[in-house]
Amino acid sequence: MIRELVKDDEILSQRCKPATAEDAELAQDLIDTVESLEDGACLAANQVGETKALVVWMDEDRNAHVMYNPKLLFGVAAQRTVEGCLTRDEPSNVRRFSKIKVTYDELVDGELKHRRRDFTGWHAQMIQHMIDHCNGKLV
Repeated sequence: MIRELVKDDEILSQRCKPATAEDAELAQDLIDTVESLEDGACLAANQVGETKALVVWMDEDRNAHVMYNPKLLFGVAAQRTVEGCLTRDEPSNVRRFSKIKVTYDELVDGELKHRRRDFTGWHAQMIQHMIDHCNGKLV
């Protein structure tokens, strides 16, 4: 189901609760919503009003990837950049790492499986943005 985007700072600034396998319907709603947005590249659950640590990001082929409870382990090569957000009106100056290692859960056969993965470039930037959303950090 396509959800309406939330721009309420009170919701967006809350630290998200851990997501569980029972949040699979919410994950599908995030996929449906980001796919419906012309400029959508990633979306966190709090951007649709649900304070769960659940995010979706799109790869260059517009395939959706879901991460439950993503956490940044470390990053290298920090740089300053200007970043937009679907739920913020103005672009923000942010510091992002060009290469990151992330831990997260993935839903496999109805159960969450722990994963660890490296990301670089644009994907690294999107995932850092989503992790900020999960932590209630407004860009």
